Amino acid sequence: MSKLCIGIGALGLAIQVFAADPPPAPAGNTTVAPTTAPPVGAATPLPGTKVDWSKVPPVTAPPRPGMFTMPPSGPNYYTLKDQATGKKRDAPPVSPFAPYALMTTPAFDLDFRYMEKPGYEPDLFDPIKRIHLGDDFLLSFGGSFWYRYMRESDARLTNTSDNYHMIRSRFHADFWYQDKVRLFAEFIDARTFGQALTPQPTDVNHTDMLNLFADVKVATIKDAPAYIRFGRQELLYGSQRLISTLDWVNTRRTFQGVKGFWRTPTFDLDAFWVRPMVTQRDSFDNWDEKQEFFGLWGTYRPMKGQLADFYFLSLDDNRNRAIGSNNLRGDSITHTLGSRIAGDYNQFLYELEGMYQFGQYSNQDLSAFAVASGAGYHFKGVPLNPQFWLRYDFASGDNNLTDGDRTTFNQLFPFGNYYMGWIDRVGRQNIHDFNAQLNLHPVPWANFTAQYHRFYLANKQDFLYNAAGLATLRDPTGQAGSYVGDEIDFRFNINVDRHHNVLVGYSKLFAGDFMKATAPRVSPDLFYVQYNFRF
Repeated sequence: MSKLCIGIGALGLAIQVFAADPPPAPAGNTTVAPTTAPPVGAATPLPGTKVDWSKVPPVTAPPRPGMFTMPPSGPNYYTLKDQATGKKRDAPPVSPFAPYALMTTPAFDLDFRYMEKPGYEPDLFDPIKRIHLGDDFLLSFGGSFWYRYMRESDARLTNTSDNYHMIRSRFHADFWYQDKVRLFAEFIDARTFGQALTPQPTDVNHTDMLNLFADVKVATIKDAPAYIRFGRQELLYGSQRLISTLDWVNTRRTFQGVKGFWRTPTFDLDAFWVRPMVTQRDSFDNWDEKQEFFGLWGTYRPMKGQLADFYFLSLDDNRNRAIGSNNLRGDSITHTLGSRIAGDYNQFLYELEGMYQFGQYSNQDLSAFAVASGAGYHFKGVPLNPQFWLRYDFASGDNNLTDGDRTTFNQLFPFGNYYMGWIDRVGRQNIHDFNAQLNLHPVPWANFTAQYHRFYLANKQDFLYNAAGLATLRDPTGQAGSYVGDEIDFRFNINVDRHHNVLVGYSKLFAGDFMKATAPRVSPDLFYVQYNFRF
C-alpha cells in the first residue's frame, strides 16, 4: 500500500502541474486496427437531467500503436454489407468498434456517447445501450463472441502438427450513478477443442470474470474528471510493448488492484498498483500474491496525429524464479523508465520508443534497455491506400549469465505478436529485429497486411525468448551463431458490417543457423481463420 500511496501522490502532484494551464483543442486518436472515433464533446444535457451524459463515461481513447495504419476516407463503401446493398457513405460510419477482428480496447472503453446526440444512425442493439433510469442512472449491456480455427506445424518448436478450434464468449454490464460512481462487470468463457498438445494457460478459462471494478470520481480539475478504480481490470498503455490486454490469446490478460486516472482532451495521467491474475481453467481466478506491478503513465497529445508517452513502471516478482550468479535462485524487481513519440505528418509516419531497466535480479544488478524505431509513408489518394513501414527493434541480452550483472531486457506484459511475429517464437528480449510492413485496402472494407522479420540474437550466449518471455533455446558456447531466422506474416481482414469481422492469416518462420543448431528440423508455420461478433 505504501507503493500505491506514492503513486497516487505522484498522480496528484502531476495533475496540479498540468492543470496550471488551460488545455488546447482536442487531438485525434487511432487504435491497433483502423477505426473512426465517434464524435464527442460538449452537448446540452437532456431536459431535466443533472448530468451531461454526452461526456459519461470519460473513456480512454485507444492508444496509437507502432506500425499504425491510416484508414481510408472520403465517399465509399465501408463494409461488405454496404457494398452488397449499394449504400455508399460520404465518410466512415460512426462506430465504437474497430473494423477489425482483433481489438485490444477493453469493453469499458468502447465509446457509445454519440447516442446522446440526435441524428445518429440507429442500430439493432441500441435498446440495450445507454438505458436511462430516471435522471441519475445509466445502464448498458454488451458482449462479443469469437471462433478461431488454428493449424500449426512444428508447434512450440516440436515436430508436432496441431489442428484445433478456439471459442470465446464475453458479456458485460455497465452501471453509472451520474458521473460519480461506476460499476462494471464482464464475464468471460474461453475454450479449445481438439488440441494435440496440452492447452496453454492463455487458451482456456471456464466461466470467469475478466473485469469487475468500481470507479469513484474524486475530483474535477480544469473541467476534467479524476477517478479511482478498485477491482479487477484490464490495463492498456501506449504502444502496448509493455502493457496490453493481449487480445490475440483466447483468455485476454487482466489484473486486480487500484488505479487512479485523470483525463483531459490533450493529457492523460494514470497511477496504478495491481497484481496479475492467474488463469485457472476450472476455478475462479485469483491474483498472484507474489507479484506486484505499479507505475505512473502520462500521454500528451499536443496536436492532431501527434503523441508522446512518459512512464515509470515497477514489477516486484517474489516467486523465487530469478537465477543469478552461481545458480542462486531468488526474487527480482524490475524498474522501467521510458518514453515514446509517434505520429503522422504530411503522409510521413514515425515512431520512436526507448526503455531503460534497472533493479535487482536474484544476486545480480539489473541494467537493460530496448529501443523500437520506425518510419513509414502513407501514399494518400493512391488506389489501395498503400502504407509502408521500415522498422528496427532491439532488446538487450546478456553475454554472461553467471556474472554479477543481468542485462537481459524484461518485456513485462506485452502484445508481442503484433510486433515480433504471429508464430510466437520470438519475444522482445535478447533480440535484433529488422522488419518491414505493407498495408493495403483493396476496398475500404478489406485490409491486407504483410510483414517480414529478420531476427538475430543480441548476445549469442543468451537464450532465445518466446512471445511469453520464456527462455526456449540456447547455445551457451555461442557457436550456433546469432541468426535466428526469417518470418513472414500475412493477414487479411473483412469488415462484414459493424458487428461482424472475418480474419484470415498465415505465418511462416524459416529457421536460421541458430535454430537449425538448437532445434533441428523445426521450421514452424501457422494458418488461422477467425470470425468475430461484437454487440
